[in-house]
Amino acid sequence: MEALYATVTGFLAASGLYLALRGRTFPVVVGLTLLSYAVNLFLFSTGGLTTDGAAVIQDGKTHYADPLPQALVLTAIVIGFAMTAFSVILAMRVRGDQGSDQVNDQRGDDAREEKS
Repeated sequence: MEALYATVTGFLAASGLYLALRGRTFPVVVGLTLLSYAVNLFLFSTGGLTTDGAAVIQDGKTHYADPLPQALVLTAIVIGFAMTAFSVILAMRVRGDQGSDQVNDQRGDDAREEKS
């Protein structure tokens, strides 16, 4: 099971890095989202992949699931969703203002002066 998690984490990280290096804004946003998923999966897998650990304290149980990685991943998912939504809105705004979604084609003050 650990090999599967490691493979999926590596695939997500590689795909995210590839997309983050693209020249358009939407693939960059998707790439950063995939990178955050890879980090979340890595953090989740550091907590151990046991199936017999009790999540709640019970009599007679000595092995419990570690709640810290689960809490960290849950918090990271919420923060990642908010950052993805903000990045998409920002990319849409830049496309509307600049007329292009190319990352390297962002005209700064020149485009604002031409519109005025």
